[in-house]
Amino acid sequence: MDSTASLHGGTAAEPARPHYTAEEKRRRILAIMAASSGNLVEWFDFYVYAFGAIYFAAAFFPKSDPTAQLLNTAGVFAAGFLMRPIGGWMFGRIGDRRGRRTAMLLSVAMMCVGSLLIAAVPTYEKIGAWAPVLLLAARLLQGLSVGGEYGTTATYMSEVALRGLRGFLSSFQYVTLIGGQLLAVLVIVILQQVLDEQELRAWGWRIPFVVGAVAAVAALLLRRTLHETSTAETRGSRVAGSFTGILRHHRGAFFTVLGYTAGGSLIFYTFTTYMQKYLVNSAGMSVRTASNVMTVCLFVFMCLQPLFGALSDRIGRRSNMMLFGALGAIATVPIFTALQHVQSAVEAGALIILALAIVSFYTSVSAIVKAELFPPEVRAMGVGFAYAISNAVFGGSAEYVALWLKNAGREPLFYWYVSAMMVIAFLVSLRLPRRGYLHDAH
Repeated sequence: MDSTASLHGGTAAEPARPHYTAEEKRRRILAIMAASSGNLVEWFDFYVYAFGAIYFAAAFFPKSDPTAQLLNTAGVFAAGFLMRPIGGWMFGRIGDRRGRRTAMLLSVAMMCVGSLLIAAVPTYEKIGAWAPVLLLAARLLQGLSVGGEYGTTATYMSEVALRGLRGFLSSFQYVTLIGGQLLAVLVIVILQQVLDEQELRAWGWRIPFVVGAVAAVAALLLRRTLHETSTAETRGSRVAGSFTGILRHHRGAFFTVLGYTAGGSLIFYTFTTYMQKYLVNSAGMSVRTASNVMTVCLFVFMCLQPLFGALSDRIGRRSNMMLFGALGAIATVPIFTALQHVQSAVEAGALIILALAIVSFYTSVSAIVKAELFPPEVRAMGVGFAYAISNAVFGGSAEYVALWLKNAGREPLFYWYVSAMMVIAFLVSLRLPRRGYLHDAH
């Protein structure tokens, strides 16, 4: 497969596509599939912890009441989230200095080890305090892995995608990201139908982690077939994988990614992970109804990604991002306000899908917009580290801020907070160049 120097694309709408042989098209599309399969596994493994925590919390924190047990497991989940910036830096450096393929192989292998550790770790009853310590260690490994996965996969997929279809093909990173979350929910639902409550709490909760580890091995084998997209020249550059090099020569690009990822991560987690709680606590829906609504909405959201990615190939990535910021700023408060007074699940679903369609302007092109801002020698570092910082700070805090403001009796302030961040995302999007480092000319 060609090196980065012959992989082309732009921030503006792309010109006529070059001629690719049938074999080249096949190889590149298979590479997209192999790279994104690992992404799906990574996010399945990371989120199955959150969905299964209600069943294994007592196995690791038995001396607490149920609420405290869940808080303890949530704390371990948050610790994994906070490891993402470190993972973004570490794997970004590996991706720029040792190659994208090497970084992707290491990230999925690390996720496999973390999942196996959770599946096999003895309970508190058997090894005492070592049980939660090992659980925390496993989650830290998974947090590092996910933190590194985004930047390296985004970089690789943007470099390997066919010109003229870069937005469409790169959008499959979020297809598999959302798909991993949905698959985690599906596995838990199937286990709930097959096993009773006692079996799930005793040993059934371990099954999803075994499934995730086996899937990670399959993804590892697929990724071993990938061709490297970076060159020996870029990997050997004095500034390759250097954060100092980014700040010295590409500071504007780095802070641009920080700026629009802050708003993008905040609104993404607001209308995905937090929305189920909002439907129950603020809209008055039952837990089961809210779960069903969000499952359908997330499925639709996943299907929207290629459509909005293809749109960016026509109107340009910069236009996508400006529409995201502008529509998000205008529509967030009205959508939240309307959700408080919905009369049916269908009405709630329609409003959430509208919000997720706006978010899709961002998520579908998130990977390639970032990649187009950096030259190949610092691309994985620039994409992964900047994303991980904003994602951890703004995405990771979305639910906490929303619930804290609701508890304080100031819930509408959260709507305006999200809207304000969308205004910032719009303003930052104005800084996006019309042509990026992934050149258009052969």
